Amino acid sequence: MNLALAGDILAAGQDAHCQLLHFQAHQQKGNKAEKAGKTGSKEQGPRQRKGAAPAEKKCGVETQQEGLEVKIENLQVVQTDFSPDPLQKVVCFNHDNTLLATGGTDGYIRVWKVPSLEKVLEFKAHEGEIEDLALGPDDKLVTVGWDLKASVWQKDQLVTQLHWQENGPTFSSTPYRYQACRFGQVPDQPAGLRLFTVQIPHKRLRQPPPCYLTAWDGSNFLPLRTKSCGHEVISCLNVSESGTFLGLGTVTGSVAIYIAFSLQCLYYMRESHGIVVTDVAFLPEKGRGPELLGSHETALFSVAVDSRCQLHLLPSRRSVPVWLLLLVCVGLIVVTILLLQSAFPGFL
Repeated sequence: MNLALAGDILAAGQDAHCQLLHFQAHQQKGNKAEKAGKTGSKEQGPRQRKGAAPAEKKCGVETQQEGLEVKIENLQVVQTDFSPDPLQKVVCFNHDNTLLATGGTDGYIRVWKVPSLEKVLEFKAHEGEIEDLALGPDDKLVTVGWDLKASVWQKDQLVTQLHWQENGPTFSSTPYRYQACRFGQVPDQPAGLRLFTVQIPHKRLRQPPPCYLTAWDGSNFLPLRTKSCGHEVISCLNVSESGTFLGLGTVTGSVAIYIAFSLQCLYYMRESHGIVVTDVAFLPEKGRGPELLGSHETALFSVAVDSRCQLHLLPSRRSVPVWLLLLVCVGLIVVTILLLQSAFPGFL
């Protein structure tokens, strides 16, 4: 139901437990014609009389089948939730992948060593279910829950609580709760840090009010800006590696990409899945990522309850060179002076 990735280690939630898995991927090559021949020799009936395989042999062509083979090894398993109806809802690695934090329906945060899964910390974070959590680079922990609260922790000590409506809209009759939280870098500022949260109506209404996206200062956790992100209920949130883009999924299957700086929507695909989007993830910006992007600025993957994975491409935004802007400004100034000189002789 939930997972987190750290290099070649996967932490996956299954009911009340967390499975720690090690995976290894490598290219697999095989002779397609040989495999087809071996399979055909064992099979009986009309399949032997199909013409595709003989045609390949007549032409003397052998096709090579390449694929990716993934080997999975179970490392550890531990129970992470102890409510009457236990369920791990979220799992997250810290910045150097040495610790793992989990949260579930019992409202407790538990932190585990990797890969031994030895418990190092346990505390009650919320009354009711924990909806999401995020670990910052300084080991600060942000948690959001069904009790309408979002809290910042240093280990098990409460640092502060978030109040997104301080500089945003207020709805006295509409309670909101935090649905998701994610840390992100500040582009062009290696030491900068932002926190992004999504707020959704706590109750379903006939005429649903809008959901909201909020950017926070990552050092003092004060809200920087809040903007509406539509009336569809947000189900998941993710941030690109550089902190430039935000990806959103909704319970009705829609997918959107926002710019993190201004919280402006750059891409929106209505009901791309037609059912709840369970997670979104950006294409890595290092390694082969830029090569795969081509002429696109970013790419977002989405997965949903329909068991489909979709790719959403954001075309590169056109930008005007600085020298051209300066040239236009100089031209406007010259034209203005000439017009003034013609209208008022002796102006200069």
